[in-house]
Amino acid sequence: MIKLLLFCLLLVVYWPLALLALVLYPVVWVLLLPFRIVGVAVDGVLELLRAVFMLPVRLLGGR
Repeated sequence: MIKLLLFCLLLVVYWPLALLALVLYPVVWVLLLPFRIVGVAVDGVLELLRAVFMLPVRLLGGR
């Protein structure tokens, strides 16, 4: 909700910048999408490694 209000304020104060932001937002989102996918994959690998290293501790009764 606050983002919408800020956008409306920007639209009233300086409309060319608001329209430029409205047009460029999807382009930036598409360009950053591969980095998000890589981040999810790296997070999954790190969680797997953590689970593998913590397995003996869990089997021996640790937290």
